[in-house]
Amino acid sequence: MNPEDLIGRLLHRDGLMLILDKPAGVPVHRGPKGGESLEDGFDALRFGLPRAPALAHRLDRDTSGCLVLGRHRKALEKLGLLFKQGRIAKTYWAVVEGGPADPEGLIDLPLGRRDASRGWWMKVDPLGMPSQTRWRVMGQADGLAWLALEPLTGRTHQLRVHCAAQGWPMLGDPIYGRLGRDDPTPLHLHARAIAVPMQAGKPSVTAEAPVPAHMQEALRRCGWSDAAGSPVPQPGPNDAVGGE
Repeated sequence: MNPEDLIGRLLHRDGLMLILDKPAGVPVHRGPKGGESLEDGFDALRFGLPRAPALAHRLDRDTSGCLVLGRHRKALEKLGLLFKQGRIAKTYWAVVEGGPADPEGLIDLPLGRRDASRGWWMKVDPLGMPSQTRWRVMGQADGLAWLALEPLTGRTHQLRVHCAAQGWPMLGDPIYGRLGRDDPTPLHLHARAIAVPMQAGKPSVTAEAPVPAHMQEALRRCGWSDAAGSPVPQPGPNDAVGGE
């Protein structure tokens, strides 16, 4: 991604942090096999500081939306603590196949690694780490549902595994979806909004990422319109530190 495009994706900028609208399909950092990553362009986001910003958390390659960067070491330490303490609230939008019968609820299923040969692929595991996701139906149509998801913990692939375990896998999920890697549809998971209580006594820094092009058709079928906003998430007592 060229510097102009990356700068154009800024949702928030201050002296401590940046919030980017991450595009789907681009990894946030270079993997063991190399290749292009979002991190490669961070030097364009220094804005006068001696060092490039760094990731305060991560999103999966196929997930789009709000991504927080710390602009220097002290800011990164503060952000790391806030994520660890679960004080940063995140709301994701997803389109799932099928969908819940109830309007809202809580998924409380522990998660563990599927097996050593599958990298970070996860499964529901009674002996795994505690994992909770709050969900709310925003709209439904044509065998699809638009959900607002709030991870109360931050396990790898938590939202994707939790939804699949309920019988409503995310549209286009190449790992946990019904068609797996045979499905050419992009993953319909978007980090819609975030709230960061960065400074004591001051309101949380909030940002909202626009709906990506690949999700708009399915969301419109479920009742979304371009004018539809989303409630700003509020920091709460959880431990959401991982990535989706």
